[in-house]
Amino acid sequence: MGVNFTPHLPNPDTCPALVLNADYRPLSYFPLSLWNWQTALKAVFLDRVSILSNYDREVHSPSMSMPLPSVIALKKYVRQPKYPAFTRFNLFLRDEFTCQYCGATEELTFDHVIPRSQGGRTSWTNITAACAPCNLRKGGRTPEEAHMYPMRRPIRPTAHELHEHGRQFPPNYLHESWRDFLYWDAELER
Repeated sequence: MGVNFTPHLPNPDTCPALVLNADYRPLSYFPLSLWNWQTALKAVFLDRVSILSNYDREVHSPSMSMPLPSVIALKKYVRQPKYPAFTRFNLFLRDEFTCQYCGATEELTFDHVIPRSQGGRTSWTNITAACAPCNLRKGGRTPEEAHMYPMRRPIRPTAHELHEHGRQFPPNYLHESWRDFLYWDAELER
């Protein structure tokens, strides 16, 4: 999957800034860490970020004009948690937005691999993404009883693993000034 970087924004009123940690890596890939231009400028004036790249667009006040930042880096490193929160979104991201029984990507819900009625817990290691038809078909049965086994055993992912999974889902729009800071599956120049 290649990523298209476009030189111009689709809507000239929207100029988000890509936010990097102090180590020059995005705070997150999915969703991509972006701030609106107002928040980015506020952080610049509060001396919390360094500007790495600007848009060709400026904002003006009566006494000054300033280019809008397109890439900013935090001056203080924000430590990322080792393990992400157990949320529906993070569960789907771990399972790459795919039913773990049939591979479908529509009508996603989640399934207790070992049903709660049989002692299964609501945890990273017992919940898997499932499409509604598979979830209904499996019902309150174990994988052995239903003859339905997840493609991957559910595990508790690290924040790094989710970060890597998020790189598989680039947003529809990427400004070309972000190219040097995002490492999606793009062909390297020879």
